[in-house]
Amino acid sequence: MSTLPASLQRTSRFRAKYLLFAFVGLMLAYVLRHNESFLIHPEDPIWQHYHPIRWWLLPHGLAGACALLLGPMQFSDRLRKRFTKLHRVVGRIYVAGALITAPLGFYIQFLHEGAGQPRSFTIAAGVDALLWMTTTAIAFGFILVGKVQQHRQWMTRSFAVALVFLEVRVVGGVTGWDNLGIPAIETIVWSCLAFSILAADIALQWQDFRASRPAASKVRAAAL
Repeated sequence: MSTLPASLQRTSRFRAKYLLFAFVGLMLAYVLRHNESFLIHPEDPIWQHYHPIRWWLLPHGLAGACALLLGPMQFSDRLRKRFTKLHRVVGRIYVAGALITAPLGFYIQFLHEGAGQPRSFTIAAGVDALLWMTTTAIAFGFILVGKVQQHRQWMTRSFAVALVFLEVRVVGGVTGWDNLGIPAIETIVWSCLAFSILAADIALQWQDFRASRPAASKVRAAAL
């Protein structure tokens, strides 16, 4: 029985991984253009809305940007093997970014209640923050005790939760649902939150399945 060469399997995983990260890059570009373009337009009226919370928003935005931009680097096998120290430094920056961004995002959303936004948005922000901090802390805890496989699994879940920020804005913008009012936006938020961990676990299980195929093929071949 013939099996795919190991080099071909690695190439397949490489392509799937970087196609995913290219898609994340496209989502980021869309959000910057569609939702965050005010950042380069100081005359935009939305700045009046953000002015009272600007000193909370600044660290939240900077830490979140670091986490979203540096997170994909942690999944590079080449970087991890060739530049181990850099991998560790970037990983610590990601962990710090998550643990700063998440609670600040929750607090900022709580402050928005004063502008008329519903308490349910604050609850959603709190659940999102708790999921991101928990998955990140577990991933960091596993690497501290040398559990590399578990660390990678929980980092995958952590980054999946981090992507909720982009997913909500992309889904709302592309479908036009962000113009349908608060109920539609809440539906998007809760759906993306619910799907984040599921999507991460599907990716992990698929990775394990593909990794087990060569071994299973060798066992069958040996039995013939």
